[in-house]
Amino acid sequence: MALIQASSPHLHQSKSVAQMMRTVLYALLPGIGLYVLFFGWGIVFHLLLASITALGIEALMLWLRQRPVKSFLSDNSAILSAWLLVLAIPPLAPWWITVLGVSFALVFAKHLYGGLGYNTFNPAMVGYAMLMISFPAEMTRWPLPPEMGGYLGIFDSLHILLELPLGSGKTLDAYSGATLLDTVKVSLSQAYRLDETLSHTSVLGYFGSIYWEWINLAYLVGGVYLIYTRVIDWQIPTAMLTTLILVSGLFFILDSDTYAAPTYHLFSGAVMLGAFFIATDPVTAATSRKGKLIYAAGIGLLVYVIRVWGNYPDGVAFAVLLMNMCAPMIDYYTQPPVFGADYKNQKNKDERRS
Repeated sequence: MALIQASSPHLHQSKSVAQMMRTVLYALLPGIGLYVLFFGWGIVFHLLLASITALGIEALMLWLRQRPVKSFLSDNSAILSAWLLVLAIPPLAPWWITVLGVSFALVFAKHLYGGLGYNTFNPAMVGYAMLMISFPAEMTRWPLPPEMGGYLGIFDSLHILLELPLGSGKTLDAYSGATLLDTVKVSLSQAYRLDETLSHTSVLGYFGSIYWEWINLAYLVGGVYLIYTRVIDWQIPTAMLTTLILVSGLFFILDSDTYAAPTYHLFSGAVMLGAFFIATDPVTAATSRKGKLIYAAGIGLLVYVIRVWGNYPDGVAFAVLLMNMCAPMIDYYTQPPVFGADYKNQKNKDERRS
């Protein structure tokens, strides 16, 4: 009887899928901690709601597909997808945004393709793209800086999450506002100089947007930890960030009044989260060493193109999804050909792993 090779991710180390996913969740905690410190408890409630939704939808889909629920449910992949989606949407979004986004991601981007290892697109980014296109108003409810009233306590966060009236006659507009990426894009379209827009929007000047630079730094620390523990390889985050630095640096040198410095692009939006936690998904990313560099460089270039000339202020999700489509072709042309005895040895290795 012919042996069937199991689908990716193929692990060449002692860690199981569940352990790897759990390590990634731990690496997200510093960024989440700063998120709560700067902007309140909304993100915590969304993470809890997303986790419950993810476990319920995952169990339902596994039961409908007649797969072992307990073993697949404990691999932590559904929880990780839910967390990554929540960290990409505003903490002031209503509760149903999280439920709808997580459900769509797991049903249509994961189980419709056959479950973990068979999906072509990153589930969290598919859920985000659907929400961004379908509910643009709810997806722009980003909190203001703490000194402008953006920090929300537990009860205020619950009221906004459940779309209940706020006390003291306040409305949601008192807590939310445009992100720096949004502000810069609108200001440049109205012929304002870049330095006029950025002068009072960052603790460190051009070093990202106010308070978000610290959250991005925390994601960077978590990402370095993942590389250190060999959960992810260095090629994808390095190539993505290097490409973004080179492209943004070139345009900044040519016209600093119109194009922002590389530090602005690195530490605003979801770049660090995307580079270390999203683009590195072992199922949907390229797998060969050269392929990872090409794949990640494409993401970095597309992020810049979408941010500067596209209709959306941040392009990480769409850049990742576009390069997900290209990953199989990239691997096809970057994997070394296997012939003769090498082919036989490779075939035997694949059979032993299956």
